[in-house]
Amino acid sequence: MADKQPDAIALLKADHRAVEQLFEDFEKAKGEGKKQSIAERICLELTVHTKIEEEIFYPACEGKVDDDLLKEAFVEHDGAKVLIAEIEAGGPDDDFYDAKVQVLSEQIEHHVKEEEQRLEGMFSQARRAGLDMDALGDELRARKEELVATYKKGGLPRPETATFVEAEV
Repeated sequence: MADKQPDAIALLKADHRAVEQLFEDFEKAKGEGKKQSIAERICLELTVHTKIEEEIFYPACEGKVDDDLLKEAFVEHDGAKVLIAEIEAGGPDDDFYDAKVQVLSEQIEHHVKEEEQRLEGMFSQARRAGLDMDALGDELRARKEELVATYKKGGLPRPETATFVEAEV
């Protein structure tokens, strides 16, 4: 019998743990090259993660989890995408580089807490709604592999935000 693959929630939680570890590694890193390498990995991981959630997991949750929670998740993703683009465009010698990575870390920590909250979090609500987490996990895994291969070859895409409108300043 083949090994059972992680379901959707296990896969998304594994992504969360991997990124948390990368943020810790960034904090401890010495030297600009090391910091930049870790920051680029964070950006890749988060870009892929947000894309698979927005393309596959969140649409599956529509009408099954609290609508406000879903809307907030999209806005949080958009905020992260803007910081990711800023980090990617800059470098460790930029004045605000470390601060941008730190703020991104804080935003992601908040976002993860809302998704993983025991009873009221998005993951709990989705599981209680009876979504097919095994099928979703297969779909997420396949898309993740495809995106990682694409982004490793051609770099990260320009961020597409679902909720931001251009404001006049």
